[in-house]
Amino acid sequence: MKRINGISKIVLVGLVSLSSVAALSACSQNTPEANVSQSPVAEAPEVPPANSPAVTASPDAAASGTIVELASTNDSFKTFTKAVEAADLTETLSAQGPYTVFAPTDAAFEALPDGVVDNLLKPENKEQLVQLLTYHVVPGKVTSSQIKPGEVGTVQGTPVNVQVDSASSAVKVNDATVTQPDIEASNGVIHAVDKVIMPPQT
Repeated sequence: MKRINGISKIVLVGLVSLSSVAALSACSQNTPEANVSQSPVAEAPEVPPANSPAVTASPDAAASGTIVELASTNDSFKTFTKAVEAADLTETLSAQGPYTVFAPTDAAFEALPDGVVDNLLKPENKEQLVQLLTYHVVPGKVTSSQIKPGEVGTVQGTPVNVQVDSASSAVKVNDATVTQPDIEASNGVIHAVDKVIMPPQT
């Protein structure tokens, strides 16, 4: 699978002790079909099916707005909303889906090194931003009660690793922790996370 190196270079700006690394998958490959529902979306990035027993479909639930509409009215997701707009993913995440979005809070974006967010929002870095954001999106709607540990395929094409603490039921996605689960949308669900989930390096 091909990798692009834009995001890793942006994240490591100013960290002179680290060298540039190759980063994201520029094009996703098809994976075996799993048990999540998925609908074609106009102008969406190439979306592979989720490839994990950790993802199961959830019943439709009444909700007052789309993922984008709910994020835009939530004070915790101002930077996430701005990033979605800069990446031209508003239409994608407003479409039928359904999607599960692990949305970083504003505090999660602020924890990145200085200048990273500003660089990601530049038009010339749009493709890197698309790859980063779609790494936070899983095809299908999965509520917190349905999340199981394992690898879960993302819209970006590279799976995330989901961990569930058996005692506390706390959920981690790679190294990010879900801080606010089950923000129900008409086309999926949002789970707020406390870190920006970086795609793996090669």
